[in-house]
Amino acid sequence: MTLIWEHKLFSFYTALVSLIVLVALFAPYLTPQDPLASNMQLALQPSSAEHWLGTDKLGRDIFSRIICGTQTSLFMTLCLVVLVALTGSLVGTLAGYFGGRVEMVFMRLADMMLSFPGIVLAIAIAGILGGSIINTIMALLVVSWAKYARLVRSLVLKLRQQDFVLAARLSGTRTPMILWRHILPNTLPLVVITAAMDIGTMMMEIAGLSFLGFGAQPPIPEWGLMLNEGRQYIQSAPWLMVYPGLAIFLVVAVFNLWGDSLRDVLDPRQN
Repeated sequence: MTLIWEHKLFSFYTALVSLIVLVALFAPYLTPQDPLASNMQLALQPSSAEHWLGTDKLGRDIFSRIICGTQTSLFMTLCLVVLVALTGSLVGTLAGYFGGRVEMVFMRLADMMLSFPGIVLAIAIAGILGGSIINTIMALLVVSWAKYARLVRSLVLKLRQQDFVLAARLSGTRTPMILWRHILPNTLPLVVITAAMDIGTMMMEIAGLSFLGFGAQPPIPEWGLMLNEGRQYIQSAPWLMVYPGLAIFLVVAVFNLWGDSLRDVLDPRQN
């Protein structure tokens, strides 16, 4: 714990991440206006005392929609990161521990997934499944798990030769228990660091798919969707794209910097 708080940058970025999470959790209580309430008489209004960041084409408050969009975007991103990390870790653990045909099948599948441009394949899958939050998460899950599988497999190949694993085998410990008690806990730091560094990237990918119409659907407040809705008004009402784009930039930057600082804290070579 002392080591963590000695890293001032990590503490600072952790505070910013905590603030973002709190905004997401309490978003419905922080919005001054109803993010779904439309009023055509107030459509495309610039910033004012009542609407701090202006209104969109339906007269909805931009500030309220950005605040609620924090909840939507962060929820989708965290769900995706957890699913990708779990799937990739499971595949990598099985491939590295059992080897043989199990390893060959899983790793050839991972190589095949890595050979395609990830976002292009995700767009194709999302296009087939149709636009929705769940389909977006599933599409990105399909194209993102392979990296985790390869990382975990390479670590498990080393762990399975360690004395404590060999001793567990000789003592008659069942394979599931060995994986649960000895293998998975030792892969956790690597997975956590990788997942933390991927939060920003996956948030960008989700926003990109929503911008293309494959993610969240109207009237859900989501940053990528808000960019899509505002692009046709880029000249007459630029705030429709500036503020959601700024929200994406700031949140992604914070999570990327937090992931880098977390790596510095957890990496033994930094001690």
